[in-house]
This record gives sequence, C-alpha cells and structure tokens, in this order.
Amino acid sequence: MSKIKVGIIGGAGYTAGELLRILLHHPDVEISCIQSSSNAGQSVYSIHQDLFYSDDLMFNEKISDKADVYFLCKGHGQSFKILSEGQILTDKHIIDLSQDFRLTDTHPEIQKKYGRFIYGLPELQRSKIKKAKNIANPGCFATCIQLGILPLATNNMINNDIHISAITGSTGAGQTLSSTSHFSWRNNNVSVYKPFKHQHLSEIYQNIKNLQKNLSYKIHFIPYRGNFTRGIIATIYIDSDIKGSDAIDMYTEYYRNEPFVKISKDNIYLKQVINTNYGLIYINKIGAQLMIICVIDNLMKGASGQSVQNMNLMFDIDEKTGLNVKGSAF
Repeated sequence: MSKIKVGIIGGAGYTAGELLRILLHHPDVEISCIQSSSNAGQSVYSIHQDLFYSDDLMFNEKISDKADVYFLCKGHGQSFKILSEGQILTDKHIIDLSQDFRLTDTHPEIQKKYGRFIYGLPELQRSKIKKAKNIANPGCFATCIQLGILPLATNNMINNDIHISAITGSTGAGQTLSSTSHFSWRNNNVSVYKPFKHQHLSEIYQNIKNLQKNLSYKIHFIPYRGNFTRGIIATIYIDSDIKGSDAIDMYTEYYRNEPFVKISKDNIYLKQVINTNYGLIYINKIGAQLMIICVIDNLMKGASGQSVQNMNLMFDIDEKTGLNVKGSAF
C-alpha cells in the first residue's frame, strides 16, 4: 500500500502542531503540504519548536493539490470559506476540525459539491466513518460529554435533565491571545464562560436525540476555563433509578470493543490521559444521582488524535496506528 499523502491547512495552530507530532511518526503517512498564510516560507520548527528534529519542513502559502486527505485546522468559518472558494479539489478527502460541518445538512451547497460530511465520533458511528469521504471532527467538550452519556441515550435511559460541569485547559481557546488566555490571567485562576449556551451543545443534542428519539429533557452545561494547559474533565450527573453496578455493566458493555475508551474502577484524574488519545470514564451512584466522570486530552481525543483515528478508519488502517502513545505519570 502506498503512503497516504496528507495536507494540513492552518499549520501554525495548536491542533496542527499536535497533528504533526502524530503524523511524523505515522508509518502509513507522508506529509505533502503544511499551509500557513501568516508563516509562508518559514520552517515549521520556527513555530512548533519541539519539532526541531524536522527542520526541513516548511510552511507553504498556497494549498497544494498533491494530498489525498486534507486536515482543515483553521478557525470556525474558515473551512466553509476555503471550500466555497474551491481551494481544494472536489475529489479529495477532507477532515475538518472546525465546527463548520458538524451539524447535519450545514452548508448544503458545499456538501453537494464536495460530498457529505460525517460526524466523526468513532464510538458513535464507526461504520459510517469507514465509508465517509469527508469528516466533521467533533468538538472537544462535545467529545468528552458524549462519551459520558452515549450509553445512557443508546439504552433510552435519559429520564431526567442532565447536569454537567466541565473544565478545559488554555489550549482549548486556540493560539490567538485574548484577555482570558494570557498567562497572567489564567495562572491561579478559574472562571465560568458561556453557561448553558456553549456552542458544542448543538452537536451533542443532535446526536443524543438521534439515539433516544423521545428525548424531552435538557442538558444543563457549565463550562470552566482552567489554569492548566491541556485536558478536559467533565462531571455529569442525572437522577436515575439504575443501580450503580448495573450502570457500570452497561458502560463496560457499550465500550467493550472501543480501543480508546476505558472504564475505571477508581476515581480518575486528568494526568492519566494527557498526551494520549484515550477517554477514561468513572461511574458512581450516590443516592439517587448517577455520576459519570470523563477525562480526555482536548488536543488529542478532543481534536487532533481523534482526527487521525478517523483518517485511519477512512483509509482502512488499524485505527490505533500512530496513536499508541502513553501519558505522563506526573
């Protein structure tokens, strides 16, 4: 099998840097294009300085047509712009890491031209991803939260409102500085943002309602900005009649054949999954409340790692290829 030629569009950001760290060691991939309008002509090492061992890689100004699959790593709205301008040939595969195509039938004129974008959460619809031409990679909060509630929805067991609090690292805000992403603001600081109105709720509702058709309950979500660099921990709780042991059995069965989701018998913490593509879940029943805790790395399972997992599935490669990495213990 010849190697998959990969193009990365928007190559200077956090998700692109993480993609490069994975793909440079992927045995079935050849990187053919790393596009960055603002850094054209510079070495990739000048921006992603941990890639000093790949100082021959350069940023291109234009998008090459030589790749088989393109990872779109620009900000929200930019993927639509790139495709509406025809900057990528229509016969290419696309994995979009923005939110532009996550909702069904978004931008129908683009999807008619380039082909349908499949929502890329493997634990939800692996078989569709395997047949897909294009992928809409899920949001980071959306990935973590859905991993925590998919088994409930699949078994029609969302019988009350769901309450969620989740905190994410500063890399979730992207590389462009803002008043709340400077070190002096983030350090020793935690804050709530977009309470009950976070943009990832739309994709969560879309998928959960497809699983539990009669869903009439609300998802109450409070997101937090954390004073750390990477990772998401989400605490989900719901009034439920299910026994704790039955809930654990249900989650264990749902994720039995999922290579990147594990159920823990003990309480969990962020460092267990940082720098990995794993989602780790802990379940506990406390009184009437069923509590589910899920942790992921927002740049890996929440973005770049999951996009590579999707690429592997699309090209009929073992989905773990290039993603067998281990987190730090301390």
